Amino acid sequence: MSNPSSQTKTSEGRMNARVAGALIVLCGAIFLEGIDVAMLNIALPAIRADLGLSTTTLSAVVSAYVLGYAGFMLLGGRAADIFGKKRVFLTALTIFLAFSGLGGFASEGWMLLVARFVTGAASAFMTPAGLALITANFPEGTQRNRAVMIYASTASAGFSLGLVAGGLLAAIDWRWVFFAPVVLAAILLAVGPRLITDRDAGTARGKFDISGAIALTGAMLLAAYGVIRLEHPGEGTEWTIAAFAVSALLWLAFILIERGSSAPLVRLGILRSAALIRANLGALLFSGSFFGFQFIASLYLQELLGWTPMQTSLALMAIGIDAVVAPILTPRLVDRFGNVRVILAGFLLALACYGLFLRMGFDWTYAAMFPSMLLLGLAFALGYGPLTIVATDGIAEDEHGLASGLVNTATQFGAALGLSGVSAIGAYMLGDEVSPEARLESLRVALLVPLAAAALGALVMATGLRGRDGSRREAVA
Repeated sequence: MSNPSSQTKTSEGRMNARVAGALIVLCGAIFLEGIDVAMLNIALPAIRADLGLSTTTLSAVVSAYVLGYAGFMLLGGRAADIFGKKRVFLTALTIFLAFSGLGGFASEGWMLLVARFVTGAASAFMTPAGLALITANFPEGTQRNRAVMIYASTASAGFSLGLVAGGLLAAIDWRWVFFAPVVLAAILLAVGPRLITDRDAGTARGKFDISGAIALTGAMLLAAYGVIRLEHPGEGTEWTIAAFAVSALLWLAFILIERGSSAPLVRLGILRSAALIRANLGALLFSGSFFGFQFIASLYLQELLGWTPMQTSLALMAIGIDAVVAPILTPRLVDRFGNVRVILAGFLLALACYGLFLRMGFDWTYAAMFPSMLLLGLAFALGYGPLTIVATDGIAEDEHGLASGLVNTATQFGAALGLSGVSAIGAYMLGDEVSPEARLESLRVALLVPLAAAALGALVMATGLRGRDGSRREAVA
């Protein structure tokens, strides 16, 4: 079989048609995930009005996806390494299609909960397999960086488009928020098997660490559940403590299992890579600050300024500038300054965004908030793709699925932590007050959570400022 370079280039700097087609399919899948998440967030009020869901159940519909995604991400990455990236990718895409359709036919809250949990779990297998297929088929360097940037910007474009599409579809019927991804997934499944290649395809290789998988998945599910419960710190405190305690015990059990396993789910030696650890911390803090800010901005625009969901969607669309900037400008910046310096610049831009938004008031116009939205879009363009590159840089190819699973897990846990943090702080500051002035002040204080996360993320990335490329490639024992 030919090497990756000959597969990806017909001449210097150009992909052949088949590989370009495969990249389109893989980008289509991550676009599908981005648009799915964004559309659901916009359609939640319509879903509650139709099915009569309580606030707790409505929140659980969103949380179920995060729990499924975060809890199974590492298992998905390891499955891609063992059973074949293409096989896992296409299987997960099929399950995603089936359960997204189930969500569209839901007539009870529990049906939505099941559909979203399984859809999140399917994404947990599909995402690391898709990224691993890209990193395996593009040679390390400019070619791979460009492909990953395109992949990352496609996810961002899906999220941005989903904000608008969710408002439009919810206005027709919220069920189309679930049916639209089914149509796109069906198209990808029709063309994907013929375009995607996997140089390591074949029968399952090695043993599958079932006990480690159970311990790790349980630990992550309970940790994510505990974080989500922090949104309501005064309700069922004993259950929150119990969730974290059992999660800690399962983490300890997992480490002991992995140390004694001949075929571990997570080879603990991979954690000796300082670049990998830095990328995971950066991804957690970046996504936590981003999702926390988006939650605050949505409440501010709709509940305090009285904007409609569609107006809110259009306001947030400025963040989508990263879909244009990431594939064009970011690779050039990475080539010149290195991944870590570019990521650090992204954190600093995010920090500026959140700082500017602290000035929000009742008389704010969109012109006043536009600089914040633009800065956050640029921050995302500089941060997301390079973080993904750093996570797999210097890692053995047969562990790319595991490395990408780690960074995606950090991203999902960061999102849950950021949302829970701003929600808990905002609720604590508001107390029993109901006045618009008190609500505005509570949002300002909650915004300190994304601000602190961005500042901490910048410090983390600053520790990697070594050498021309801003990160040294540590050997992984």
